[in-house]
Amino acid sequence: MTISVGDRIPDVPLAIATPDGPQPTTSTAFFAGKRVALFAVPGAFTPTCSARHLPSYVDKAGELKAKGIDAIAAISVNDAFVMGAWNKADGSDDITMLADGNGDFAEAIGLTMDGSKFGMGKRSQRYSMVVNDGVVEKLNVEAPGEYNASSAETLLEQV
Repeated sequence: MTISVGDRIPDVPLAIATPDGPQPTTSTAFFAGKRVALFAVPGAFTPTCSARHLPSYVDKAGELKAKGIDAIAAISVNDAFVMGAWNKADGSDDITMLADGNGDFAEAIGLTMDGSKFGMGKRSQRYSMVVNDGVVEKLNVEAPGEYNASSAETLLEQV
């Protein structure tokens, strides 16, 4: 079952990519007490993710925060070291990189995709959401192969 607006985020392990290495957390702990703009990508360093998706949130971070977003986070079925390297290469201090290394979060919210034909295995679909104290406030799931609904520009119009 796919998560919906009004649903509570399931509690699964995640890791935050930090300059000092992975910091273990849970989805419940990460989203508690704040309003988060979360966007998911199939993979760090992949073409659309690096050329358009992450840059849109880097560019619009100040505007999102001015509209009541406390934190902006990227999530992918990658390990924390890859997410950290991606943030160092293309991101900013305004973006928290969440590693869903085993795909537990993507699976728990029902937003997985099969990237096997690209050698990627099970990955997260591309989406964005606003999570307010652990509850989904907005949700934008992309159609396969598309990039628009989950952009920072779209989310900015919704908050």
